[in-house]
Amino acid sequence: MLDARPTASKGETVTPGQGRLSHAPADHPPVKTARVGILLANLGTPDNYDYWSMRRYLNEFLSDKRVIDFPAWKWQPLLQLIILSKRPFTSGANYKSIWNHDKGESPLMTITKDQTAAIATEIAAKYGDRVMVDFCMRYGNPSTESKVRAMVEAGCEKILFFPLYPHYAGATSATANDQFFRALMKEKRQPAARIVPEYFEHPLYIEALAQSVEEAYAKLDHKPDVLITSYHGMPKRYLMEGDPYHCQCAKATRLLRERLGWKKDAIHTTFQSVFGREEWLRPYTVEHVAELAKKGIKRIAVIAPAFSADCIETLEEIQGEICESFEHAGGEEFTYIPCLNDNPAHIRALVTVIEENLGGWV
Repeated sequence: MLDARPTASKGETVTPGQGRLSHAPADHPPVKTARVGILLANLGTPDNYDYWSMRRYLNEFLSDKRVIDFPAWKWQPLLQLIILSKRPFTSGANYKSIWNHDKGESPLMTITKDQTAAIATEIAAKYGDRVMVDFCMRYGNPSTESKVRAMVEAGCEKILFFPLYPHYAGATSATANDQFFRALMKEKRQPAARIVPEYFEHPLYIEALAQSVEEAYAKLDHKPDVLITSYHGMPKRYLMEGDPYHCQCAKATRLLRERLGWKKDAIHTTFQSVFGREEWLRPYTVEHVAELAKKGIKRIAVIAPAFSADCIETLEEIQGEICESFEHAGGEEFTYIPCLNDNPAHIRALVTVIEENLGGWV
């Protein structure tokens, strides 16, 4: 176990429960009990679906150079004067359609809270209160900076930062890490820090994905003709500039197919959420499902392995736009397989990844 006691030199004592060295003057700041922090990070969510909440969120998101890397002089006038004048209305309507009205928050927030609670329970059972588990969002609230500050205040001398993205991409993992490092820059006493890398090929993650497919198929009267693995898209240019996301998505699909024991043509890799006029990774999910329907494929299932939690892209885009594209082209049965969310197999995978990255700290 991690030694949680304040450091004392030979012959010195620490006042029990107060975290104060016996030799320290009365006005010396208390010495906090040493802890390890595990900070989970997800993309983010607007605080509400009204115009101004959506505008604040979209402005932060779309101003991120990791997401849109156009020069500011070219992008910001377009963003501020045109996109942010119109898009908050349409995006707000989409969020309203999936909003968790009972809790007054987006599904992503609800699910991330549930994931954090489940992971915290597992961690506490093994390490007690000397390891602290919390979550933050890259965009919106709770901010990364606020949660780093809270962990430092709670005595975390080491923080394991865990972006909840199975695959690495500059627009997801890297920007989350950037924000974490910016938060550390503001700390007078920086904690030691580690970053959890992508985990898309971890056996327990692949197993959790496979089990979710098997469980979903077991509930259907007819097995789908094709399983679509729909990943969030990115400009093709990013791939050519060295981003490994595309290759990792292709490998994840192959590992899932091999675990399921299916033939190669039983699973198709596609990409969704295309934005702007630039060429993005292909095939586009919304177009591919329509092409399948036109070729006589009547039943498909869609899973979104790049998302650790259901969100606007899965609950509204996949089950709305992509489903409609398939059905309007002649498809008859569309099945969406939910993200792994707080599924016990998923939590076991995440906890295992965390413990593998805590080596030497606990």
